[in-house]
Amino acid sequence: MLRIGGTIGILGGGQLGRMMAMSAANLGFRCIGYAPPGDNVAADVCTEFFANGWDDNAALESFAAKCDVITWEFENVPLAAIDALPSARLHPPRGALETAQDRLNEKRFVVELGGRTAPFCAVESRADLDSAIEQIGMPGILKTCRDGYDGKGQWRLANAGDVEALDLPDVPTVYEGFVEFDAEFSVILARGQDGAIRFWDSTRNEHEHGILARAVLPPGDLIAEHLDEARALAKQVADALEYVGVLTLEFFATEQGPVFNEMAPRVHNSGHWTIEGAATSQFENHIRAVAGLPLGGTSSVADEVEMRNIIGKPAEGALALLDDPSAHLHLYGKADAKDGRKMGHVTYVHE
Repeated sequence: MLRIGGTIGILGGGQLGRMMAMSAANLGFRCIGYAPPGDNVAADVCTEFFANGWDDNAALESFAAKCDVITWEFENVPLAAIDALPSARLHPPRGALETAQDRLNEKRFVVELGGRTAPFCAVESRADLDSAIEQIGMPGILKTCRDGYDGKGQWRLANAGDVEALDLPDVPTVYEGFVEFDAEFSVILARGQDGAIRFWDSTRNEHEHGILARAVLPPGDLIAEHLDEARALAKQVADALEYVGVLTLEFFATEQGPVFNEMAPRVHNSGHWTIEGAATSQFENHIRAVAGLPLGGTSSVADEVEMRNIIGKPAEGALALLDDPSAHLHLYGKADAKDGRKMGHVTYVHE
C-alpha cells in the first residue's frame, strides 16, 4: 500500500491525467507527469512534470526513480517506453496496454473470452480488403489497428464507389461489418490489487462526428437489459488481464444483445459524470487501486445525471453554463480550441 505523501507517476499530459492528479492530491499523494512537449494541461496540477520524448530512456529512468507507482492516462504510450520502466510499479499491467493498442488483437482477445463483436477481418492490402468485403459485406468501417481515437483513422465504406476512392493506408487495418444498434453504452469498472471489482452505473452515450458529446443516466430500459451480460464480459476481461485500476468497455445495444466495440484501459470520458454523480469518482478509484487502497463505493447519488463535453469552443464562453445551479463545470486549461478538441465538460446533477 502506498504511504501518504507517496508519489504516483502519470504517463501522459492530458485532461485525464489532470483529473487523476487532482484526486490523488485529495488522498495525500503527489503526482509527477511525463509526456512529450506540448499543451500538457496535467502539468498544472502535478508537483513535477517531465516534458520529454517517449524514446528518451534517460528521462524515463529519472522519472521512474522518483515514482513509487506508475500509471497512464491514455493508451497510446509506446510499449518501448513502458519497457523502460520497472514493471513491478506499473498499474495497470503492460498486457492491458498491449491488448488495447491493437484493435485486431483486442477483438480476438474478447472473442476468445466468449464476447460478441462485429464481424471483422484483418486487412493489410487491397486484396485483403476485397476479400473482407466479400465475406462481411457492406456497409462497413475500415479502421487502423493502432492510434485511432475519437473517429480518427476510420473510413466508412457504404458502396463500391467508397472502396474505389479509398486511399488505403500503409499500416495494418481491420475491416468491421456495420452493426445495427439501438443505443451505445459503456461499462466502467474499478479493480483493486486484491481483485475486488466495483461497477458504476452505465450511461447512454451519444456521439457526434465520432466524438462523445453526451452521457446520460439513467440509460433507459433497453440498455438496462444488456448490462448483466456486458458486465460479465467486462469482469472476464479485467480478471484475464489481472487488471488494476479503472477499465472501460464500450458496447452497442442490439437485438442480439450487447456487441463489444472497444476497450480503454484507463479512466474514460463517459465516466466524467462520476465526479459529482457517484459516491466515488472514477479518478479517485483509479488512484485508490494503483495505490493499493480499498475501493470506494460506486453507487450513483442522484436520480438523473447528464454530462456534456465542451468541444472545439473557447473555454470562456462556457462560464455562462454556471447560471444553472445544477451545473458542475470542468475546464481543462487548454490553450487551443480547435475543432474536435475537448476543452472541458459540464455535468448536470438532478435529484
